[in-house]
Amino acid sequence: MTRGAAPAWVPGALRVLRRVVRYASWGVLILAAAATILPFVWMVGVSLRTPADLYADPARLWPTEWSLSGFHAVLTQLPFARLAFNTFVFAAGTTVLLVLCDSLAGYALARLRFRGRQAIFLVILATLMVPFQITIIPVFLTLFDLGWLNTFQGLIIPRATSALGIFMLRQFFRTLPRELEDAAHIDGANSFQIYWRIILPLSKPALASLFVIQFMALWNDFLWPLVVSTSLDMRTLPSALTLFSSQSGVDHAALMAGAAISLAPLAVAFLLAQRFFVQGIATTGLK
Repeated sequence: MTRGAAPAWVPGALRVLRRVVRYASWGVLILAAAATILPFVWMVGVSLRTPADLYADPARLWPTEWSLSGFHAVLTQLPFARLAFNTFVFAAGTTVLLVLCDSLAGYALARLRFRGRQAIFLVILATLMVPFQITIIPVFLTLFDLGWLNTFQGLIIPRATSALGIFMLRQFFRTLPRELEDAAHIDGANSFQIYWRIILPLSKPALASLFVIQFMALWNDFLWPLVVSTSLDMRTLPSALTLFSSQSGVDHAALMAGAAISLAPLAVAFLLAQRFFVQGIATTGLK
């Protein structure tokens, strides 16, 4: 063996070490996936169990006595079609408006030059540290004065902007080459035309990821629809499921059945936009 050369056993040891690290990584990923999936499996299992079976062994994942009473209660004791319609209008309408408003704000903060731009951006970021629960009372009083309680505009408009969305889109817009914008200015395009015809078409991954994130959050939103809507006809699915919890007890099967039904559209939306979602997260400064 020449002076300074590695021993003959080193390459083999390195291969073994890489294999051990790879297997350990797979093991960690499998454990993380199991920890993520098990609560959903338990939720579906509870929705298919009878009360006696549930109280006999609450930790068991799958029922020994099968029952569809939970799904029957959700579909018959609640105006399910109306609740599903309200949830879709609230989540989809708010998300579309939010993406539009956040993209306009992100474009202005990323591409336009004006005094105070950085200070405005820092103020927007600071709002991320303010819990939404703090602003509920003043917003509720404002909606009451406007007569917007139990209305779609009362549900949608107060949630039509997001500091997280502005941050995400600003970070993405800053990665786009300015030469495209300069060329459009030379061709006579104004700022809005550049935003609409150049920036947005190039930002599909970021827009799709923001849409999925906000749609999922709004679809599962419990507190805001519960505060704004006092009528069952204007409730959403998550807020209406509170009716299965009362002083006389909790219908666990119905609650879990309603949660399983409400999660199904989210799973479909995520699967359809998964490619854009991952790409958008990787290119907007959140990786």
